Amino acid sequence: MSIDISVPNRRATVPVNVGGVVIGGAAPISVQTMTKTQTEDVSGTLAQIERAAKAGADIIRVTCDTREAAVALRDIVNGSPIPIVADIHYDAPLALLALEAGIQCLRLNPGNITDKGKVADIAREAKARDVPIRIGVNAGSIPQRKDLERGRGASIDAAAQNMVDAAMGHIRILEELNFRNIKVSLKASDVLTNIAANRKFAALGNRYPLHLGLTEAGPVDSGSVKSAMGIGILLAEGLGDTIRVSLVGQPEDEVRVGRQILSNLQEKGEGPNLVACPTCGRLEIDMFPMVKRVETALADVQRTITVSVMGCVVNGPGEGMHADIGIAGGKQKGILYRNGAVVASLPEAQLIDMLVEELAEIAAEDRRLLAEGKPLPRGLADREGSIRLPVTAG
Repeated sequence: MSIDISVPNRRATVPVNVGGVVIGGAAPISVQTMTKTQTEDVSGTLAQIERAAKAGADIIRVTCDTREAAVALRDIVNGSPIPIVADIHYDAPLALLALEAGIQCLRLNPGNITDKGKVADIAREAKARDVPIRIGVNAGSIPQRKDLERGRGASIDAAAQNMVDAAMGHIRILEELNFRNIKVSLKASDVLTNIAANRKFAALGNRYPLHLGLTEAGPVDSGSVKSAMGIGILLAEGLGDTIRVSLVGQPEDEVRVGRQILSNLQEKGEGPNLVACPTCGRLEIDMFPMVKRVETALADVQRTITVSVMGCVVNGPGEGMHADIGIAGGKQKGILYRNGAVVASLPEAQLIDMLVEELAEIAAEDRRLLAEGKPLPRGLADREGSIRLPVTAG
């Protein structure tokens, strides 16, 4: 489910293969997330991975912070529908155990694994197994420089340079070991430092793929906004080959936001797109529960489709006509649109019921097509059948 973004002058990178998901080169941009469970809980972790995969995750990262977690990785890898990245901090020997468990990628933090001998052991084993290493630099976990105490602008620049220096130091260690199966992430918790670090790294001219994200972005609402800015600006500049939105929420929340970021940067988006009236004094129908019901129904729709839910007669008809399917409200009633044409005028209750029923049927058809290995159509043009209107339709 990786998404291809047509960005002018996208940065050229050498691709790496993470368990069949290609990152970099000409490959589409992939979406990653991370489990929030204790890795030792194999069944709980796999259940969370299944939900993330259903939401559209291409790759998922799993904490490996104990020997028990490393042992559990074997069953997790065998049961996972998507590639597993083992997240290693401080305890370098756990990386070797994770590799033995069959993980498809390693994430190492140069801020807390500094023993070159141990890194060499990891690199040799990863190379023998053809497993990429992500050098994951977090602004908060690398030694701070004295010049970070100066003014904000200087501090941002110095922090960004500190992150790049940490990444390049680790890259040089791996390159000296003739290991180049590398991807890199430079993450900060604030947007400006995050952007500055990735720009500085890209300006060096190397061709290692970039994993984008903000670390500790925050709760779902505010973190989604920060991530959209910190990731979206870089993507629009042609930087980035895979993304992870880090939120205080479930992995599927992170995937949903990540896919929305990618979709909004495409000329033709992927997946469902909900256009909803922000509401104002012109509102003539009960929008809030309507939008919630439609949003819930769209969670199971996989195809690219635009759905509009509008609450008045000013912008509603125009949005409805441009959507694949949608409604425009009036006084306790509204118009139902399909493929730009008016289907019916219905009472308010029937209006939303018909829309939700149609979306449920689209979701069911998407599941059937995917199970049969068939491509999903865009919109409703190729869909069999039509809306079954109630006898009271006017």
